[in-house]
Amino acid sequence: MAVSPPISQREKESDLLRLNGIDYIELYVGNARQAAHFYRTAFGFTPTAYAGLETGVRDRASYVLQQRNIRLVLTAPLGPEGEIAEHVRLHGDGVKDIALAVDDARAAFETATSHGARTVLEPTVIEGQKGRIVKATIGAYGDTVHSFVERRDYLGTFAPRYHAIKEPPVVDPVGLAAIDHVVGNVELGHMDQWVDYYNQALGFRQLLHFSDDDISTEYSALMSKVMANGSGRIKFPINEPAEGRRKSQIEEYLDYYRSPGVQHLALSTPDIIATVRKLRANGMQFLRAPDTYYDALRDRVGPIDEDLQALRECGILVDRDDEGYLLQIFTRPLQDRPTLFFEIIQRKGARGFGTGNFKALFEAIEHEQAARGNL
Repeated sequence: MAVSPPISQREKESDLLRLNGIDYIELYVGNARQAAHFYRTAFGFTPTAYAGLETGVRDRASYVLQQRNIRLVLTAPLGPEGEIAEHVRLHGDGVKDIALAVDDARAAFETATSHGARTVLEPTVIEGQKGRIVKATIGAYGDTVHSFVERRDYLGTFAPRYHAIKEPPVVDPVGLAAIDHVVGNVELGHMDQWVDYYNQALGFRQLLHFSDDDISTEYSALMSKVMANGSGRIKFPINEPAEGRRKSQIEEYLDYYRSPGVQHLALSTPDIIATVRKLRANGMQFLRAPDTYYDALRDRVGPIDEDLQALRECGILVDRDDEGYLLQIFTRPLQDRPTLFFEIIQRKGARGFGTGNFKALFEAIEHEQAARGNL
């Protein structure tokens, strides 16, 4: 696994909780072994560790998968009872924990809870033969949580009671490098509540605000505010639906997820054309903007390094801001419920989120909603 650039002392001092980045993202799924196979063969993740009956864990099975600086944990229940089974029953496969790496889990937890964070798990020491980790957890929107994970005294594989997968299957990585941002959907009228929560409890600041005038089509609209930690390395956009003539994509998500939750993970790549070609070859399906989108692309975004025909063939969108441009594309939902999906993104200086692509993207989403009978 590649190592992220170290957090500078100045960056840490600007960050209330002194976060080092996203440690892992844990998804609760119906069948962890099959989900691990999907993420390996479709997205090029390498299985690196396992926990389950064979490692002394009696209630769940978990697979850890990595690609460069991205670490996913896929966890499934081993019976119909308990929190994991209930999460899967209610939400389908979905993100449970956006875990945050810290040097001192107790200090991060105490700071967050003293500023209003909801306690889920008090600081807990988890010990094994190769050391210990300290973990503490606070609540977020819906059933989503944030764990603070301290690893300075642990030399083993991921965590105690996880065993390394010594001979992982052959994997062809697709070029994914890091988690760029994680987007949450909340109910109408609740976005500002969660903006305030991230600001007060976690010390995040508002980076951007998109109104329903920015993100709308003839039929639907939404509003979004982007929250970032002090260093700016961790970014959590929060969406809520806006009034429209028909059901928005946020409302469809809430209907099927049955609560607020993570809508999508944005994964960065240094070469989006190569990555998308590999993903398509692996069977991944993407949302598609109208072909006319590309007719005026160069006039709208100016000069770019990429071949326009390759972008058109792949269905990749482009947008520019004051600092450069970005390229992005969105998968279709990763399961039968129209909930969680992935964004693939390449930044070439731009720090925004593709404002100029919103209309084309949302029209593509509405086309999918109409096919499902949910527009």
